[in-house]
Amino acid sequence: MNTRVNILETQPEAYKAMMGLEKYLASTPLDPIHKELIKIRASQINGCAFCIDMHTKDARKLGLAEQRIYLLNAWREADFYTDEEKAILALTEEVTLINQHVSDATYQNAVRFFDEKYLAEIIMMIVTINAWNRIAITTGMRAS
Repeated sequence: MNTRVNILETQPEAYKAMMGLEKYLASTPLDPIHKELIKIRASQINGCAFCIDMHTKDARKLGLAEQRIYLLNAWREADFYTDEEKAILALTEEVTLINQHVSDATYQNAVRFFDEKYLAEIIMMIVTINAWNRIAITTGMRAS
């Protein structure tokens, strides 16, 4: 692949703004496992090898079982996820595939488990990883 633009070097203020979202998300009470499940699943859908590599490593450091990582793209057929995690994963998929819209059923299922503040934090996590995926894929970042 040809060398592509480096956002950090060419647009440091834009990168700084993205890091501001990361700083905000780090300050929230979002469960670290929830964060990594969101990041991995959105990155799988988007095909971002760089982010999948990064966040599966982060998930393992948190103690997330390998089996739960390996089966994440088939979470509906696996019994290794809590009902709360399933609600997060469904919402992650629908926000990531936004052209299909977020269904009322998926949204209401998430509301069953999370208060408005936590739900807003989940949504912001999903939005942020999707932005990072698009930056990494467009600029040709590679897993190492």
